[in-house]
Amino acid sequence: MESEQRLKRKRIYRPYSRAQFLSRRSLILCLSFFVFLMFLSSERFPIRTVSFHPVVSVPSLSILSKNSLQDSFHAKLRFPLSVEDRVLFPDHLLLLVSDKIDEAEKLDCVYHKVLNHKDVVRQRVLSVDEFDGFRSVVRCPLPPWNYSAAAGLMWRGHGVDYSLSLRSNRTVHSWDRLVYEAAFDGETAVVFAKGLNLRPHKESDPNRFMCQFGLKNSDEEDEGFVVMTEAIVAAQEVVRCSLPSSIRNNPDLAQGIRVTVVLASRNDVKHVRMPSAFRFRNSRSYDHRRNRMRQKENIAIPSVAKLYNSKSYQTKRNDGKFELCACTMLWNQAPALREWIMYHTWLGVERWFIYDNNSDDGIQDVIEELDFQDYNVSRHTWPWIKTQEAGFSHCALRARNECKWVGFFDVDEFYYFPRHHRRGLPGQNLLRSLVANYSSSRTIAEIRTACHSFGPSGLSSPPLQGVTVGYTCRLQSPERHKSIVRPALLNETLLNVVHHFQLKKGFRYLNVPESSIIINHYKYQVWETFRAKFFRRVATYVVDWQENQNQGSKDRAPGLGTEAIEPPNWRKQFCEVWDTGLRDFVLANLADPATGSLPWEKSLL
Repeated sequence: MESEQRLKRKRIYRPYSRAQFLSRRSLILCLSFFVFLMFLSSERFPIRTVSFHPVVSVPSLSILSKNSLQDSFHAKLRFPLSVEDRVLFPDHLLLLVSDKIDEAEKLDCVYHKVLNHKDVVRQRVLSVDEFDGFRSVVRCPLPPWNYSAAAGLMWRGHGVDYSLSLRSNRTVHSWDRLVYEAAFDGETAVVFAKGLNLRPHKESDPNRFMCQFGLKNSDEEDEGFVVMTEAIVAAQEVVRCSLPSSIRNNPDLAQGIRVTVVLASRNDVKHVRMPSAFRFRNSRSYDHRRNRMRQKENIAIPSVAKLYNSKSYQTKRNDGKFELCACTMLWNQAPALREWIMYHTWLGVERWFIYDNNSDDGIQDVIEELDFQDYNVSRHTWPWIKTQEAGFSHCALRARNECKWVGFFDVDEFYYFPRHHRRGLPGQNLLRSLVANYSSSRTIAEIRTACHSFGPSGLSSPPLQGVTVGYTCRLQSPERHKSIVRPALLNETLLNVVHHFQLKKGFRYLNVPESSIIINHYKYQVWETFRAKFFRRVATYVVDWQENQNQGSKDRAPGLGTEAIEPPNWRKQFCEVWDTGLRDFVLANLADPATGSLPWEKSLL
């Protein structure tokens, strides 16, 4: 009897099973999460932080389906974009963001008033591009009057107290005094900087400069860990420095490290050479204070440049290098790309590097279409204005492991072989065959070709079949030249004047005779096309045409002032010799026998 009662008590007071316990626990967790979501969506209890700002709204289950709830949840749950740097240009504000941006059309630039951070305005972003494979660039309109350029980014439709986000980095750099790019090159770093004021066409004294490698922003008071190394060479906007041994031995550890150029003090230049590396650590030791004082004696240029150990720049092609590549820098010339690339691909160019200098004319769509058709074209976002020479130096580094030869010429310049045309010889791959003859040369590292400048040729609107067929009247004498170079044989300064590069010692250039090869430069096109040159010149040392300076430069059109006003009889100017050679060459070799249409016309249908 007593044992039966004991068994009943055990059954009555038996603890819950594990399954029952987990079931109740799961229910409590689900209810708690639901309450948390309702708390976030409540207007009475907004959550505002600098580092994390999800916006979650829970629609009514009685009127929305399960799918609608999911769509609304994913649309509203967004992380804030982290603005690493800001650069102020004359016509826009550039933001560098450490995130990939998928829906740029839903993004706004946010500006706060200078004296009232709670007073904010929002404007749509101008454009968004991927940048250096690791960051994005966002172009914003210039801030309204009396609003700060320390702008932020916000997803459209999200209300937020923007003043709290101002606790983060608010520095705004000026475009004309800035370290803007950096790249690995063997055991050195090649750093690109504006504001060095170096001579345009000559090497400069490298003893004036050092490179500073640091893991923190250059404008922060606490430098953290900083290493400084000596400059090896300097020219134009390029400074080459030795890499610190720690980075040399393990480049992967340096991913995303910020680098800048330091202008050495006169004492360092004249008397005491800087050691190969300085180390500044977070300590209060005497050595640390001494190094900090010495660092302040030298002036570091603000920097947005970071080093990335990009495999594509460092690794050679497994199946051998391309014989001939081409590189150019452009702004809003998308309509000219098809003809230029298709024609020169027929002449033998195998790889294309397009440095896009802030175009907004749909250039990405054109390049994607060409690449889809196996033209092997890549677009490189290059947001830095007035840096064509530096851009070509950067491209030479980038192409060196892929290409034996690289041609540097513009989208309105076309190679032509008059002798082959007169003799009726085949024209395909002529340009590649020309450079291949010198690929093993022990002396020739550059091939220069003279340019003939063509005028509007009597036209008032852009020629329908392209510039090679439409423009047929030119000036008598050639102007300037363009070059195809062997990038592995360039001087380590990478110094160039757009038209040609400085070569390693022991190598020289070859001038090809005009009777064999010439470049048709369609420089003075119909006014509708030509007037765009007034608004932007990409070359570093060329004055924009709207400025009243250096009006006698060969870069300018003779007789034009500083305003984009069409002169009388523009369509008849710059016409001294009628020259239909390239037109006939193109029609004979590339026109469809049945329709007479050209390859670049088909892509426009």
